[in-house]
Amino acid sequence: MARLSDFNSGHLIILLSISFFVFGSYAVLFSAFVPSTGITVLDMIARDTHYKYFFILLVPTTSYFVIANWVGWQYFRNS
Repeated sequence: MARLSDFNSGHLIILLSISFFVFGSYAVLFSAFVPSTGITVLDMIARDTHYKYFFILLVPTTSYFVIANWVGWQYFRNS
């Protein structure tokens, strides 16, 4: 049985990734098909037609920018 001391940063990253995926899936895909939840933040995201995609698309865009910047920095350092 796992103890609390066995919970490390890898588990935290996986837990946050799964929760972001579930929240993002609801915001982008499922909110149009389910009725109002009564939770203010979720209902606000469900009614929005533009900015709900911004935060979801910010993750791959930021990842691409960080990777491209790192590759460019490696080319600069090793030239």
